[in-house]
Amino acid sequence: MTIPTLAYNPTSRNHRVKSFDKQCGEEQPIQYTLETSPSNAELDNMIRVAYRQIFNEQQLLKITRQRELESQLRNRQITMRDFIRCLLLSDSFRHLNFDTNSNYRFAEICIQRVLGRAVYNEQEKLSWSIVLATKGIQGFVDALLSTDEYLEAFGEDTIPYQRRRVLPQHESGELPFARMARYDSNHLDQLYLTGQLRPISRGPIDRSTEIYRRALVGVSAAATALLLTTVVLIISV
Repeated sequence: MTIPTLAYNPTSRNHRVKSFDKQCGEEQPIQYTLETSPSNAELDNMIRVAYRQIFNEQQLLKITRQRELESQLRNRQITMRDFIRCLLLSDSFRHLNFDTNSNYRFAEICIQRVLGRAVYNEQEKLSWSIVLATKGIQGFVDALLSTDEYLEAFGEDTIPYQRRRVLPQHESGELPFARMARYDSNHLDQLYLTGQLRPISRGPIDRSTEIYRRALVGVSAAATALLLTTVVLIISV
């Protein structure tokens, strides 16, 4: 029996008001879409933008590149939505994001990067984490990319982006989602417990014990050498 998706109520967000999308100047988000029939150079840039959206700057590593998928996208064998789906299901994305986070935080990260907005509330985070737990990563990603919200905002050909981050006539807006670290303090604590990381000392390090030990070893070795030299001299006489 399939568990129904837990209901949650959307809260007030900039992206839910259509008039807020009418921005100008540098605050207007750049929309990259295949509908404009981009040139090869433009398509190369779009692929880089897609990687940056899904992996963020701190995860743009050599291992995250999917050259076969890039070739399929260039030849129009897959849509941009298919490309985004494959990036989310890649081993590198799983290793960098899923393996280092709880279901709740992984769901939050994916909502930010795929739907281009923050989670509405803890209820939504819980709802999507249940989908992740019951359907696995593939079922979770398919469900996220099949939502009416995603299809209406980005469709088949547009790269997701952070929607309506800054409002007109406001001095500041929402911070970019890229600021969010790929793992939280819980995973960091696990790294310390397993010995994969060592805590950084914030005070002076007392190395006197080690110095005394080396000094004693040095004195002992010198005394032994002197004794052997004396014995050799006595025997030779």
